[in-house]
Amino acid sequence: MNWTIDWLTSQIKKLLIELSSLWTTKLFILGNKDISLKFLTELIFSLVIAFFIARLIKELIKRLFLARFVQERGSLEALSALLSYTLTILAFLVVLQSVGISLSSLTIFAGAIGIGFGIGLQDLASNFISGITILFEQSIKVGDFIEIDDLSGIVENISIRSTIIKTIDGVFVIVPNKNFLENKVINWTYKDPKVRIHVPIDVPDESDPLVVAESLLAAARREPNILLSPCPEVQFKGFQEGMDFELLVWISDRQKKDEITSSLYFFIEEELRDRGVDRPIPQRRLYIDNLKELSSFSQKSSVEELANNSSINTELNQENSQLASQKSTNIPLLRNLLRQVSYFEKCSDTELRHIILRGYKRVLEADEIICRENEPGDSFYIILSGAVEVFVESINKQVATRHPGEFIGEMSLLMGTPRTATLRTLEATVLFVVDRDNLQSLLEKQPDLADKISVELSKRQETLERLGIKIAGNAQNETPFTQIRKRIQAIFGI
Repeated sequence: MNWTIDWLTSQIKKLLIELSSLWTTKLFILGNKDISLKFLTELIFSLVIAFFIARLIKELIKRLFLARFVQERGSLEALSALLSYTLTILAFLVVLQSVGISLSSLTIFAGAIGIGFGIGLQDLASNFISGITILFEQSIKVGDFIEIDDLSGIVENISIRSTIIKTIDGVFVIVPNKNFLENKVINWTYKDPKVRIHVPIDVPDESDPLVVAESLLAAARREPNILLSPCPEVQFKGFQEGMDFELLVWISDRQKKDEITSSLYFFIEEELRDRGVDRPIPQRRLYIDNLKELSSFSQKSSVEELANNSSINTELNQENSQLASQKSTNIPLLRNLLRQVSYFEKCSDTELRHIILRGYKRVLEADEIICRENEPGDSFYIILSGAVEVFVESINKQVATRHPGEFIGEMSLLMGTPRTATLRTLEATVLFVVDRDNLQSLLEKQPDLADKISVELSKRQETLERLGIKIAGNAQNETPFTQIRKRIQAIFGI
């Protein structure tokens, strides 16, 4: 029994000696360095420690320095990735030098790696080079909203092999980097995040185009995610099953396109319904193959049946006409309100259409503030109904009361000065509002309107100057009207 234990012990010792010799046995020579299992283990362990330290340094530099000077997320992530690659390569070279491997001895090894990249690692090399190109060009950055093929989403991360995209449904998709160089990519947030979306609408042929345009613009003003500059537009696209329109609006967040479009359709349906505009009824064509048999069959029908059918159709038509005549809008139309203003009462439908497309209707209750004194002037108003008080807070005095057909708020907009007074409604009031961006287009189409505004503005300037409020210095031998008309011409080029 003892000799068996001694034999096992000796065998174990021999095995350990052989393993120890294998652990230190030279496998191959790299330059002047003998490579063994022990050396490889120490090398791998050193590389892991070096890479960990390089990553830690990268995170510290990113948080303490880069985050302070680079505010844009995409640029920050691109610089961070490039820094990570640089530190990783330096760490690799430092470890090789520390273990005694000369870099000059890696020439043959690097050549072999190059051949491997060229033959077996073509895709990996292509993706790596594509990733470096993307990081340097920054045509695609972390945080951008992009579309590639049928995929759209936010770029979450760009690595050396692939890019991670998070779709609007919350799904993470890994895309090889080379796809971004080989395929067409749409970057919705490249330089300017604003994008324009198209909302098609079709209405029956008998609809009033001006009412439809007013409804679409009113719906656009109700959606808070729609940018007011550039202003919403309405285009008449033609005829198919009815009249085809398109609402064009600008948004600042492409990710919310579907959500905003859905909200617009809800608002559009409400505005069209309130103005008595129906949706078109789809029409279908019927082709009959056995027309002769049907004709012979119809000849056998009695005259009484045809008469009954005719009377039924007549009754249905009468009922439909009665329902159509009973339909009325729930809100006053902007066109009718504009015609109540003396200046617009003789405008043609074409002129009114251009006016309606340049502005929008705003409904206010009594005692609501329209704009305050010293605020910047970004729009002017035409009173369509109601009454507005002009109150100068600096002298605590009511200057005037404006009534339907009068202009208000135009002085600061046209003279380039802050609001000289506070405008407040005295009763339920409807205003026609023209933004600064649309005013030039409106004045170009309505040159007489500039003269009328200049007359009113010169009167109000004299009134304010008598109250001690100086608007602008008068040139010699020039009336306030001449001075204001020249200023409008200089600002708007009309």
